[in-house]
Amino acid sequence: MRIYLVGGAVRDNLLGRSVTDHDHVVVGATPDDMLAQGFRPVGKDFPVFLHPRTSEEYALARTERKTGRGYHGFAFHADPSVTLEEDLARRDLTINAMAQGEDGHLVDPFHGARDLEQRLLRHVSPAFAEDPVRLLRVARFAARFAPLGFNVAPETMQLMQQMVRDGEVDHLVPERVWQETRKALTEAQPSAFLRVLRESGALAVLFPEVDALYGVPQRVEFHPEVDTGVHVEMVLDMAARIAPSNDVVGFCALTHDLGKALTPADVLPRHLGHEHAGVAPLRQLAERLKVPTEHAALAELVCREHLNTHRAFELKPSTVLRLLTSLDALRRPERLSLFLAACEADKRGRLGHEEDAYPQADYLQRARDAAAAVRSEPFVAEGLQGPAIGEAMAAARATAIAAVQKPPADKAR
Repeated sequence: MRIYLVGGAVRDNLLGRSVTDHDHVVVGATPDDMLAQGFRPVGKDFPVFLHPRTSEEYALARTERKTGRGYHGFAFHADPSVTLEEDLARRDLTINAMAQGEDGHLVDPFHGARDLEQRLLRHVSPAFAEDPVRLLRVARFAARFAPLGFNVAPETMQLMQQMVRDGEVDHLVPERVWQETRKALTEAQPSAFLRVLRESGALAVLFPEVDALYGVPQRVEFHPEVDTGVHVEMVLDMAARIAPSNDVVGFCALTHDLGKALTPADVLPRHLGHEHAGVAPLRQLAERLKVPTEHAALAELVCREHLNTHRAFELKPSTVLRLLTSLDALRRPERLSLFLAACEADKRGRLGHEEDAYPQADYLQRARDAAAAVRSEPFVAEGLQGPAIGEAMAAARATAIAAVQKPPADKAR
């Protein structure tokens, strides 16, 4: 039995990044050998075990064979005769196909260390094309490593484009698309996820509502970047900066402007009512990918209300209260924080405005606190009952919001 550290742990060690997960491959062993040493079995499709003390994963070396379309169309073979090189050969990218022996020796049959140095995401073998999830994984790794200067190798991009033409991507199950997307939204540069999917042609298949935004012009005085698709990329990266690793804010950023793809050509570059027009395609996307309810609900609020939030200082107190109520912000202040992070990302995700202040967030937080301080007890003590209590509280909350100080006009823009 020989044990090797594999995959991301080896890659991240070589990059000087922190390592959180340690995965191992075991060569020359059977399931009975693992059980005899106290390992706990967890794999359903192939033998994976948890270490009895560390709970780290140890998988028996295996090969795989394509048996059908899509992610599930594989048969796996694991026995003591499978070599380490055969196990590494089935992996997606060369930078993930390295192993390290217990003595520290690096096993790198596909030159992953060289590709790390050259900042390339390159497929291991033509078998890459057999699993459409790998296309999503490459896009996700691009989002993670783009700040380090990584790019997809030209031959890998060509293979991914062929996978799209062959219809392999059409067989991706919604749950797996969302799983990879959700992870990509937590990476340092999510815009790279979109760019890789778009260049491969997969964005139009998996996210047609987002793909339709590219080439749609906006008014240059508000959006110096002009292209709506480019704006969404910038908002995604700003969201990652404002709310690192938060996939809820990331999803709101991804979907906040979907309505702009529906603007009639004769109205462009204006987008009157796009915030309401975007609700239908957002619901369509969320339902198709089975996006979690809270992600979809908050994204819809951002889509509908981001312009009102930018104009917060111009809103009547009653309108501010309506906005806060729609967010359930009086009971769930953390929800308001996520909403405001997405709105701020939209405002600052524009060419030349990346360092702009967003005082609207502080104002709305203080408005929320003022409104939440209004309690029902005094109105009950006055003898009010039923709906009258709610009406009195709403009026008192609007009055409290009206008393919240706004920044000077020159700082409110």
